[in-house]
Amino acid sequence: MTGGYPIGGMPKEFSIVSAGFIGPVPYTVIYMLVIYALFIYLLGYTAFGRSVYAIGGNKESARLSGINVNAVTIGVFTISAALCAASGVLLSSRLTSGSPDAAQGWEMDVIAATVIGGTSMYGGVGKLQGTLIGMLFIGVLSNGMVLLSINPYIQDVIKGVVILMAVILNSLQTRRSV
Repeated sequence: MTGGYPIGGMPKEFSIVSAGFIGPVPYTVIYMLVIYALFIYLLGYTAFGRSVYAIGGNKESARLSGINVNAVTIGVFTISAALCAASGVLLSSRLTSGSPDAAQGWEMDVIAATVIGGTSMYGGVGKLQGTLIGMLFIGVLSNGMVLLSINPYIQDVIKGVVILMAVILNSLQTRRSV
């Protein structure tokens, strides 16, 4: 609809959604902490959270245990879509425009942070605390590479190598525990 061009002209009030502060803390940090706490509770202390881990570990075993795999899967995808929409609103608010390629390439950072944080590529294992640590690591790595003026294409290669090393370490740990 836009021909791939950004849409500008957002009302100034729209930028307050992500650009505001409570004291020295930005709204976006507060949003992240609230959502983080909510999902720590959801995954760690509810039947839905246990079902998510069970399905990630072994879908068929979860089904045989009486978990409605389709309902939980739809729930997870619905939550994911809602969080993606909220992220899009926050990014548009921060940029005060709607750009179709504003977050291009961020999916690699998300995968890297998740794997570095200890989430198994095979499913059923992982904690949000580890993902937060992985996210901080990737943020520091990305920022450091920008400050060192490393070519953006080389940055992607470096992040890919980091993901590969994390997957290899995860595979080795999985073999040892079996």
